[in-house]
Amino acid sequence: AVFVLLLTGALIARLFYLQVVQYEYHSTLAENNRIHVQPLPPSRGRIYDRNGVVIADNRPSFSLTVSRERAEDWRRVLDIIVEVLELGPEERTLFEKRVRQGRRPFEPVPILFELSEEQIARIAVNQFRLPGVDVVAQLVRHYPQGEHFAHSVGYVGRINEQELRRLDPVAYSGTHHIGKTGAEKFYEKLLHGQVGYEEVETNARGRVLRVLRHTDPVPGKDITLHLDLKLQLAAEEALAGRRGAVIAIEPSSGGVLAMVSQPSFDPNLFVTGIGGKDYADLRDSLDRPLYNRVLRGLYPPGSTVKPEVALAGLDSGVVNGGTRIFDPGYYQLPGNSHKYRNWNRSGDGWVDLNVALSRSNDTYFYDLALKLGIDRLYQYMSAFGIGQRVSLDLSEEAPGLMPSREWKRISRRQGWFPGETVITGIGQGYMLATPLQLAQATALIASHGKWHRPRLLRDADGMSPEQLMDADLLARRDTPADIVAKDPRYWDMVTRGMVDVVHSARGTAHKLGATAAYQIAGKSGTAQVVAIRQGEKYDRNKLRDRHRDHALFVAFAPAEDPKIAVAVMVENGESGSGVAGPVAKQVLDAWLLDGNGRLKPEFAPRPAAEVAREH
Repeated sequence: AVFVLLLTGALIARLFYLQVVQYEYHSTLAENNRIHVQPLPPSRGRIYDRNGVVIADNRPSFSLTVSRERAEDWRRVLDIIVEVLELGPEERTLFEKRVRQGRRPFEPVPILFELSEEQIARIAVNQFRLPGVDVVAQLVRHYPQGEHFAHSVGYVGRINEQELRRLDPVAYSGTHHIGKTGAEKFYEKLLHGQVGYEEVETNARGRVLRVLRHTDPVPGKDITLHLDLKLQLAAEEALAGRRGAVIAIEPSSGGVLAMVSQPSFDPNLFVTGIGGKDYADLRDSLDRPLYNRVLRGLYPPGSTVKPEVALAGLDSGVVNGGTRIFDPGYYQLPGNSHKYRNWNRSGDGWVDLNVALSRSNDTYFYDLALKLGIDRLYQYMSAFGIGQRVSLDLSEEAPGLMPSREWKRISRRQGWFPGETVITGIGQGYMLATPLQLAQATALIASHGKWHRPRLLRDADGMSPEQLMDADLLARRDTPADIVAKDPRYWDMVTRGMVDVVHSARGTAHKLGATAAYQIAGKSGTAQVVAIRQGEKYDRNKLRDRHRDHALFVAFAPAEDPKIAVAVMVENGESGSGVAGPVAKQVLDAWLLDGNGRLKPEFAPRPAAEVAREH
């Protein structure tokens, strides 16, 4: 009896300790088993073009999710899923990789997207064999315009392990996709939104019984870009399937109106995870559809930089409008037998600045470059953005290269030679630029040196890109100082030469001017892909297609009151005026002309005095 009383006392004491002394501890454990916090991912902000056309949207899709905690032997569950849906070993490997990327054991991880009705039915029939597996409706990113904006808007993709380590686990709880390229990546914080939460009561098997508390997620902000769908389609049509790039900028704001890199790809393939074969086809293609030629393509700019070199010569006092040189078809350095050839082997005779621009006379610019010297060339060309990143929010942009004495000393461990200055004057040699940088340099000529960094974003809730960007990022992308010429008439002299390229009978692109309904200021150029030996002529028949010269053309219009600046590059197109020039004109026409082929009223030239005051 005493022994039984002692055991009973011990039992009562233990019950008192557990239920009274440790009440809060055990009630918390019980609540944690019964109540779970589920993240509610926010819907991603939409992206629109300047006219309100949807470029990036969200559409409902059924996804298959797995919760490791509820599934317990989740690898066996994956095997059953593969068996039920009749999938292959590649999908099984991919499912395991995705489950392992889950940040919390109780958090459902989507492993298969865009389920068909048959797949949903098969999962439902086998639900008793699939603990922790659910079919859920989710909003998935969709690009209704397909490949048209793949290189500018970019795409989202699944968060990888590297991104997982740097992302805020709270802010991205329940989110499985992140911007990978383009505007989707640069404006990720803006588009993502804020996560919401639900406190739910569950049974022992993890099934939700009721919702105890609900906090709505905050959707990401919708953003509007400067891009124009109609202009984008017109630029693609003008390229006509050729490899190349087109970039159109509004000089008054820096807004990117069109940005084409061909060939392109469908960004929808990357949203839910692209298959190995599809990715290999894109990656290994000779035409490089994944390569953003507008931002990453580095090409010798050729004669397209002659307007900037001309302004440098005028502003530094090396030449004036009346300075003439005689062109016998080549240029020689004093005491040197090497001949730097003009494209016109027979020569143009006596040439002044205007003729040199309109005829794209190499001999004149060889001489001008030598008079300027590489130091002044570097100073002026850098002011125009050559050799540096010029954009505000196009983060994938390559800096290009504007050579200098210091650059060559460090990179080549050699001094600078006069012959290298000579060829730099016609955009050859070491100089490399992206189509975006050429468009920006052209926009600076159009705006008389007024700097506006090219940007995609027009506004988000009425706020400008500068208002939305972080202070550190904005500091790194501070707008360069405007280019102030010593005499404002220098801009007009350069513009006149570019107008004569198109509208003068001697101009290299005079065929374009014959059908123009407005004045175009343009400049053609070619970029060598392979070097031609001294004394030899360029012979296209001796070269493979991909070894032929690239065709370049830059322009702005209307010349007297510019509304758009364009840069075109056609890989292996050979003729700047004959191949790239017509592409540029089609883009200008699409922007400036109405359906009747007349200049749109909003683009009618303003009085010259008003334009002068603005400059």
